[in-house]
Order: sequence, then C-alpha cells, then structure tokens
Amino acid sequence: MYVKIFTDGAARGNPDGPGGYGAVIQYTNAAGQMFERELSGGYVRTTNNRMELMAAIAALEALNRPCSIDLYSDSSYLVNAFNKHWIDGWKKANWRRGRNNEVKNIDLWERLLAAAAPHRITWNWVKGHAGHPENERCDRLATGAADHGPLQVDPGVL
Repeated sequence: MYVKIFTDGAARGNPDGPGGYGAVIQYTNAAGQMFERELSGGYVRTTNNRMELMAAIAALEALNRPCSIDLYSDSSYLVNAFNKHWIDGWKKANWRRGRNNEVKNIDLWERLLAAAAPHRITWNWVKGHAGHPENERCDRLATGAADHGPLQVDPGVL
C-alpha cells in the first residue's frame, strides 16, 4: 500500500511556549479514489523540533498496516536525521553527540523509530512557507492546535 504523508510542527515562543503538530495522510485505492485524513494536536509547553517529530509520529502511528510511504516535511532536523543517517550514529553512540552532548528528544526519536519500523519510508524535505499546498495545510493544522487547543502536557518538556 502506497501512502503520502505531509507533516509540520509549530511552537509559539519556542522553546517554552504552546505548540502543535499537523499531518495529512493521503491514500489512493485501486479504483483511483483518494482518501485523506488530517491529524493535529497541541501542547501547553513544547518546542518546534518536538512538534515536527510528533507530526511524523502521529501520522505513522495512525497507519494500520505496513506501507510504502513518501513523507514530506519542512523540518531538516527530521529529514536529515534519516537521509544523512544521523540517527544511526546517535543510536550507535548511545544517543550521544560527541563526548558530553546528549541527543535532544530521545523519547520522541525512539517512538518515531518504533512507528517507522514496519514501513518503507522515503523522507522528503520541502521548503516551508513557500506555497506547497499540503505543507501550508499542515502548518494551519499545527498552528491552530497550538493556538486553540485543547492542549496536552508534553512529558518531554517539564
């Protein structure tokens, strides 16, 4: 099954303001009929990078079978972690960057890896705020969740 996923995250007052994520999942069945699902959520206090990761996590966790996925994000943090194999190095170094620097957001990276495991994912970077229709839509979902809630507590930002 082939799926397209578009994601975005937002944080107001980054790093300690409210934030949200948005995702759009698109699937076309054998008859050529396209189905879409929107996902969003907001948090009281979080960071932009955490919301970028949460958007991908929420979309992947919503899938109920292994898929071939093109995932589009304007987050170079997210996309480069996979395309430049940063995440492989982080895991190999026990989630460390250099001698004394722990990788940030380990809880979400581990959750993302678990959510991604059953799938074949191509990670695609798109320029944010550049008129890409689905990216703009995800941005509206993310900022709407941050601005209008309901807001949850992000356990990774206490």
